[in-house]
Amino acid sequence: MKKVSFAEFGGPDVLQLTTAEEPHAGPGQIRVAVRAAGVNPADWRVREGQVLKAHPVALPAGVGLDAAGVVDEVGEGVAGVAVGDRVFGEGADTYAEFAVLTAWAVMPEGLSFEEAAGYPSVVETALRVIREVGVRPGETLLVSGASGGVGSAVLQIARERGIAVIGTAGAANQDYLRSLGALATTYGDGWVERVRRLGRVDAALDLAGSGVIRELVELTGDPRKVISIADLTAPELGVRFSGVAGSVPQALAEAAALIARGKLHIPVEKAYTLADAAAAHTDSQAGHTRGRRVMVV
Repeated sequence: MKKVSFAEFGGPDVLQLTTAEEPHAGPGQIRVAVRAAGVNPADWRVREGQVLKAHPVALPAGVGLDAAGVVDEVGEGVAGVAVGDRVFGEGADTYAEFAVLTAWAVMPEGLSFEEAAGYPSVVETALRVIREVGVRPGETLLVSGASGGVGSAVLQIARERGIAVIGTAGAANQDYLRSLGALATTYGDGWVERVRRLGRVDAALDLAGSGVIRELVELTGDPRKVISIADLTAPELGVRFSGVAGSVPQALAEAAALIARGKLHIPVEKAYTLADAAAAHTDSQAGHTRGRRVMVV
């Protein structure tokens, strides 16, 4: 089968499209014929060799956590899913023609494989950081880096729970944030004062790692009311770095329910082929994403 892998840590150019043996589903797992795979920041952070306790790496290594596809193997002890089902979920080495998933859910009706591949890690992360930051209905959540996949999910889930949201993003994404129910403002000089003019901030999330931790603490008045998923130096200012996933099956079930009810939609900004994996990583690292980027197999 075709698979994207890397034999050394480095930039996007270390990614190679190779021929590899097919994986097989073990106990509690399923295998899918991959139709699309999500492109996540964790993918290129692992490729660079950044220290991520949640994703230890032995070289050579595959790439990718999220996938949507058709079940073609069901491991021992697995119930509720059958060969031929269309599913989306999380596993390992998903930039490939076949991948083993350890968590999954049946895709909601009307969802394409490309759309579905963009949800698993993104929604798990969004649900986790909303829970960890402790924001409640009636309060206001500030989201720095709000236009990407996790930000798009956070804004919609928070609004569904009765939480007001303020989002920061580039000038080109202001209308997009407003379409998701957020009060929006841009980065750059004076952004803290612009946020203050939009209202009180009860809690804040750093999703972009753009060096704004100090300002987020200033706006909330309490480092315990700030969570980062992108700045490894956040703990130096008393801010929690959240990088270990919670219950992915539970997150997928909630995502499927929200999607089915029309309460969650994350657009696919761009799709890439496996041969273009390096370009996908280059674009992901550049930021300014509106929604999700995915690989199409």
